[in-house]
Amino acid sequence: MQNPDFTTALLRWFAQYGRELPWRGIDDPYGIWVSEVILQQTRIEQGRDYWSRFMQRFPTVEALAAASEDEVLRLWQGLGYYSRARNMHAAARQIVQQGGFPHTIEGLRALKGVGDYTAAAVGSMAFGLPAAAVDGNVYRVLSRHYGIDTPINTTQGKHTFQALADQLLPQGEAGTFNQALMDFGATWCTPQSPRCLDCPVAQCCDALHTGRTTLLPVKEKKLKVQERHLTYIYIRHEGMTALRRRTAGDIWQGLWEPLLIEGAPLPDLGCPLTLVASGVKHVLTHRILLADFYLAEPHHRPPLPAQYQWVNENNLDNYALPRLIEKLLEKLH
Repeated sequence: MQNPDFTTALLRWFAQYGRELPWRGIDDPYGIWVSEVILQQTRIEQGRDYWSRFMQRFPTVEALAAASEDEVLRLWQGLGYYSRARNMHAAARQIVQQGGFPHTIEGLRALKGVGDYTAAAVGSMAFGLPAAAVDGNVYRVLSRHYGIDTPINTTQGKHTFQALADQLLPQGEAGTFNQALMDFGATWCTPQSPRCLDCPVAQCCDALHTGRTTLLPVKEKKLKVQERHLTYIYIRHEGMTALRRRTAGDIWQGLWEPLLIEGAPLPDLGCPLTLVASGVKHVLTHRILLADFYLAEPHHRPPLPAQYQWVNENNLDNYALPRLIEKLLEKLH
């Protein structure tokens, strides 16, 4: 299934139209790895700024490893999917402990939070390893060009597309070709309104010639997204407020939040509760959160569960908060 013309055309396209990104053209595995972790669930426009801030605050893997988890989560605040930050922090400590970045796909894959795609991306771009990095953009380009309707979110689909991408890799240019495929899918062969008329590989595109561009790639239907209702109470007493740090086993592990009431009536805090916002919607991967937000200003500190801490309101910036809580606090202020 190898197609040298396809590979050559994509490399030529990339040389002319590839995106200019701050981590492009570097061979520093740390900088490349940070960019790949940030971009896993983040638009490139937003990720660019976060990458720059991360590299300024933690310019080396040693600096990241030496930081506290709170420091890392605060810098990550607003990106969501916080397990990425926790895993990256843990992996940085692995890397330092073993004396530097591993130079093999297997070694990269053994790092906390690093999957096949990230290992291939870092390995090919930093070390020139012949590994194809297959992300959503690559699935779309290959599915359309070769007319493959195997669902991309199945085991068979993943094997099929990985094998094809591996076959297409040009010798000695794996990193460049991986970036070319990603950029081509992100800017040219897009999900909606792809640029088929001036596509450099249109002549051999199966989807274009069979009228299936909008039908490929194929995905199996996912489970229904569930709703979850949360009630938050922001307690204000003499310039202090109560926060707790979320533990493992649920969303937002390691982040901080005000008093949470879920599946229970509102508590008696010794004062009226003022409704600040109702039904604030926040979308996660597998669920939709609907939050009500109240303000309580008691004359005395009410008794709270043991995990809540009283903190100075002026120091809230020192606590990594979920984006939903940030949105609620914006309504309060």
